[in-house]
Amino acid sequence: MAKITVEQFEAIAQERLPFAQLMGLKLEQLSDTEAIARAVYREGFLRPGGTIAGPIMMGLADAAMYALVLGRLGPVELAVTTSFNINFLRKPLPGDLLARATPLKFGKRLAIAEISIYSDTDPDNCVAHATATYSIPPPA
Repeated sequence: MAKITVEQFEAIAQERLPFAQLMGLKLEQLSDTEAIARAVYREGFLRPGGTIAGPIMMGLADAAMYALVLGRLGPVELAVTTSFNINFLRKPLPGDLLARATPLKFGKRLAIAEISIYSDTDPDNCVAHATATYSIPPPA
């Protein structure tokens, strides 16, 4: 069971993560073992060639990871990305993107997860795969 709700995460994103509004971030699901985030499509997401730009996918993956960490630990807002790797697998067509973050390891100081990104128009094919590590601050 998640330590924060979808609504609590979205309030944090609204107040403290200005990029979340720019990418139309919506959290679809949250538990202590999974976070699913959506980037609501805008024409500004496109790069030459008619595909969604990599930074949009990277931002969505990082936001899903942040939601996963907060879902697991509660509102530890100072958890930060320490490592991020992404592989772009196929060209996503214009449309919403969904990112599903699942944990690989949660330790006292580091959280490691993988994030799969799918196009809403083609949910059977992963368009990008990322791994990320977050630093967890010591308890206050």
